[in-house]
Amino acid sequence: MQFSTSFIPDIRFGAGAFHTVADAAAGFEGVKAVTIVMDGFLASSGIGATLAAALAERGIEARLFSDFSGEPKLSHLQAASALARGCDAVIGVGGGSALDIAKIVACTAASGEDPMVYALAANPLPKHPLKKIMVPTTAGTGSETSATNIFAGPAGKKLWIWGAETKADLVVLDPELTISLPAHLTAWCGMDAFIHAFEACTNRNAHAGATLYAHEALRLVAGSLETAVKAPGNLEARGKVLLGSCYAGIAIDNCGTAVAHNISHALAGLAPVHHGLATALGFEATLPWLVEADTTELQAAARALGLGGAAALPEFVSELMDRCGLVRALPKSFAGFSDADLATEMRAPENQPMRRSTIRPISDADIDVFAERLMSLPKTI
Repeated sequence: MQFSTSFIPDIRFGAGAFHTVADAAAGFEGVKAVTIVMDGFLASSGIGATLAAALAERGIEARLFSDFSGEPKLSHLQAASALARGCDAVIGVGGGSALDIAKIVACTAASGEDPMVYALAANPLPKHPLKKIMVPTTAGTGSETSATNIFAGPAGKKLWIWGAETKADLVVLDPELTISLPAHLTAWCGMDAFIHAFEACTNRNAHAGATLYAHEALRLVAGSLETAVKAPGNLEARGKVLLGSCYAGIAIDNCGTAVAHNISHALAGLAPVHHGLATALGFEATLPWLVEADTTELQAAARALGLGGAAALPEFVSELMDRCGLVRALPKSFAGFSDADLATEMRAPENQPMRRSTIRPISDADIDVFAERLMSLPKTI
């Protein structure tokens, strides 16, 4: 086998590590102005003001962009890019949305181009983006270590901007920042991290350079997610899930995802839904079908979890979701959509890379079955 492992940003881990961010920014040569990206809810906690004050003490101007919530939209990227022009660095603090905005803005603010110029790899990214520090406050997306960034385009469909130029220069992992995440979001995000790791080490692109991280991520998340959900103040459990999410991000940065993400992106193309929840529902609905492929990669993933074989995976995953209190239901806004609507989204061009990377070929008939399973779920959230 031949493979190449993409570069991994510097990673700083530990309770209280957030308080080193201002020093880290000051340590980059020539940084005089920084844009902080975090959503409005997080900014209202005062964490943005605290960071801005710490930066000011080091002679760095801080601009705060927090006029967004939920998944990134093109308008958010455009507004943040305008604010960041003239800055030397961007600091993303929050979940995957904040981190994706920050990473894209580090490129668009440097080039002066609209984000759509780079959507779906239409044009090369600028070779000299702003410096980037990523600080996740959820443990799920792994965006802090990946080169993939998702946003909703002009038509509301999910688009991506991909490239090494978007990757962080420094990742700061502080489990204290994840303590306030509600139980259901902890479960949804944690399952997203678990599935990232699983799909990265079992799809057609899997290789040994990423499996190292993926298998450890599986062990970390599966062994600690329930405790993190039920005892949110347990910093050891929070830290293990956060680190697992980071490792899973490294794995998907190298090998990508598969069918569960085809489904979750397709669901998001119909109506707003939390990515972690959508991915978990898609994963559980397809895993029994997937493990019938019985590949060496699937067997290795099962062994990493202490299981006797791949056939035990569906029950293991469902029990993990049960223990974490994950409710199998979709938002009420899905009530107006049909199986055919979801199947159409699963076949959309932007979702085909995830379909093709799945280790077992996905037929159109399979898509119809999966769509029926998902759309038969209650619409009660």
